[in-house]
Amino acid sequence: MLQIFKSTDTGMVTLDQVENGAWINLVNPDEKEISYVSENLNIPVEHIKAALDEEERARIELDGDCTVVLIDTPVPSKKSQEGGVYYTVPLGIIIADKNIVTVSLRENYIIKDFIERRIKSFYTFKKTRFFLQILYKNSKLYLRYLQDIDKTSGLIESRLHRSLRNKELIQLLELEKSLVYFSTSLKSNEMVLEKIQRSNPIKMYPEDSELLDDVIIENKQAIEMANIYSNILSGTMDAYASVISNNLNIVMKFLTSVTIILSIPTMIASFFGMNVNVPFENNPHAFAIIFIISIFISVILGITMAKKEMF
Repeated sequence: MLQIFKSTDTGMVTLDQVENGAWINLVNPDEKEISYVSENLNIPVEHIKAALDEEERARIELDGDCTVVLIDTPVPSKKSQEGGVYYTVPLGIIIADKNIVTVSLRENYIIKDFIERRIKSFYTFKKTRFFLQILYKNSKLYLRYLQDIDKTSGLIESRLHRSLRNKELIQLLELEKSLVYFSTSLKSNEMVLEKIQRSNPIKMYPEDSELLDDVIIENKQAIEMANIYSNILSGTMDAYASVISNNLNIVMKFLTSVTIILSIPTMIASFFGMNVNVPFENNPHAFAIIFIISIFISVILGITMAKKEMF
């Protein structure tokens, strides 16, 4: 999909052709769309296709008149509401001479906010500012998803207190996997941000430098949160694995104790069911006597086992 936007005095408008100061957004583009952007903006095709590779790492590269930046952005899976996996995908930002291009393999929540005009002070012709705003929104999105992961893990932990299944542990494992994705991607993004701050490959005004500092701070905060949540989650999984095993042992101990107590009446009934002479065989109240004896022995055994905390 190819979309072209441009900020005007009346707001942002959608264009059919590339113009100076326009923003070109590519989402899983086909070869025709890639060739169109490459030819009109004089951008090598490989720079556009780089963001379409899910294994591509975050980096910044200068090539003639264009600057190519790849960052990792967080994406929730379809099962995220049930404790599913979050993962990351590359987002390519190409700053050309007169335009800015964004490239992603699938619809990006960060770019969607810009398209739907939810970002204040956003203009397509202010390329550096726009670029830094994308980075800032990306760091904020990481923080939001990290908070969601923390809330989800809390809900799963509350179910683990009384659980004997592995379902909750598997959900925690998926969340821990998400935190590993986030931590790795955030560190890669940090390297890109530090390189931008250090080498200053893009012309920046004072307010842009301040925004870059804010982006770096938010990214560092996201890294710290990801590491903290990952450590907590790892310890929680080990603890609750023992809890589940202990819960199962308690159930098995209770069932074993009940089985032993119930075996007493069965054993006594078996003795009196043999084809030999037995006590009370001529007593009209034999059944009641045997029944009372069985219950009495079972109660005594139950009290003894209870005192020894076998229940």
